[in-house]
Amino acid sequence: MSDKSETVKGEDRYKAGVMSYKKMGYWEPDYQPKETDLIALFRVTPQDGVDPIEASAAVAGESSTATWTVVWTDRLTASEKYRAKCYRVDPVPNAPGSYFAYIAYDLDLFEGGSISNLTASIIGNVFGFKPLKALRLEDMRLPVAYVKTFDGPPAGIIVERERLDKFGRPLLGATVKPKLGLSGRNYGRVVYEALKGGLDFTKDDENINSQPFMHWRERFLYCMEAVNKAQAETGEIKGSYLNITAGTMEEMYKRAEYAKELGSCIVMIDLVIGYVAIQSISKWARDNNMLLHLHRAGHSTYTRQKSHGVSFRVISKWMRLAGVDHIHAGTVVGKLEGDPLTTAGYYDILREDFVPQNLEHGVFFDQPWASLGKVMPVASGGIHAGQMHQLIHYLGEDVVLQFGGGTIGHPYGIQAGATANRVALEAMIFARNEGRDYLAEGPQILKDAAKTCTPLRQALDTWGDVTFDYTSTDTPDFVPTPTAS
Repeated sequence: MSDKSETVKGEDRYKAGVMSYKKMGYWEPDYQPKETDLIALFRVTPQDGVDPIEASAAVAGESSTATWTVVWTDRLTASEKYRAKCYRVDPVPNAPGSYFAYIAYDLDLFEGGSISNLTASIIGNVFGFKPLKALRLEDMRLPVAYVKTFDGPPAGIIVERERLDKFGRPLLGATVKPKLGLSGRNYGRVVYEALKGGLDFTKDDENINSQPFMHWRERFLYCMEAVNKAQAETGEIKGSYLNITAGTMEEMYKRAEYAKELGSCIVMIDLVIGYVAIQSISKWARDNNMLLHLHRAGHSTYTRQKSHGVSFRVISKWMRLAGVDHIHAGTVVGKLEGDPLTTAGYYDILREDFVPQNLEHGVFFDQPWASLGKVMPVASGGIHAGQMHQLIHYLGEDVVLQFGGGTIGHPYGIQAGATANRVALEAMIFARNEGRDYLAEGPQILKDAAKTCTPLRQALDTWGDVTFDYTSTDTPDFVPTPTAS
């Protein structure tokens, strides 16, 4: 790519008419990003015949101060400061016709503490720009000065574990199935059986709100009756994610307040409610000492394809800023999209204090989080007890392992399914703590545990060989280069 600036200077820059974006100052290859700059990495696929530098400069322009023609009002501003600057364009490995464009934005372009303002700028207009075949936001470097304008998770991983009094192992959950159609009473029965059997959480699914077969208030009442009964019988703190997603913010606040009145420790929202609503409920959860679970409903409509949309690693960063305690982030071995290396990148973004650049994980920038709280990733979708060694190996300890069908589909009932998962988890953690190679020995560890746990033996007999071996569509563009031994 050209390493020379083509910016027109002086009076000629402001002559009326149309000028290419790279000549207007949106291509500055000598620019050195400041510590306070926000940097976006776009995957740009220009239309045939369109210069990739011009296309990348256009993305910088249209996501900051430019329009299609020269405007004299630029001279009323500090225009050179406020222009976004594309400073690097690289071909994407193994993707002819696509380019990585690095674009720096001055911090003054953004309102502090507002995901909606950030996204209106970065992804507001440019994705419909005609000279582009496709455009994807791959990653962002968020400066510390910007990170500190957000509150982050209402509780965070450390405080959540203290509230739940659960340490040293992943948390266990289950989504109530079928997700739609149960009456309130039967829904509560599922919650009770799962929590009594050994789970820490049960969960509403993304589309259970307040339908004719079960009003939301009825569900909340029966769920909390189940939670309280299971807590009393097991001596453990339990929870059920009560989905407060609704048509208006007023209704969501009403449902949240009722969940609080009933003694719930956690409420749930869907990603599709939007960034303003997420930040508003996060503030409510912080003020009311409530954990906040986010279901990433709808994300794959724009995160799954490599050529167009927004990467989930970016959504993870935005949601950590916006302030959620949990977010579904992939399972690696389940039925949903999840390349192991890419998923590791998501988990690091959610859980680490500092995330270094790691191209193998799809992480393009060092990201300091400046003591912002940590988000607990949630693994769900087609997982079962027979995969416990793989789940712990790939996903670590600070994660919620959510077995929906893998609990409720147990041949001997929900409580047996929960017990199978709890025994499998504790057997694997015990083996890990003994220093055993639990990944390699995992099947045998589970088989040995099943000798004294009939529910686990039944689970392994039912699902032991079930896998979902499909190629992921969202994989890293960079892989390690083999070295000679």
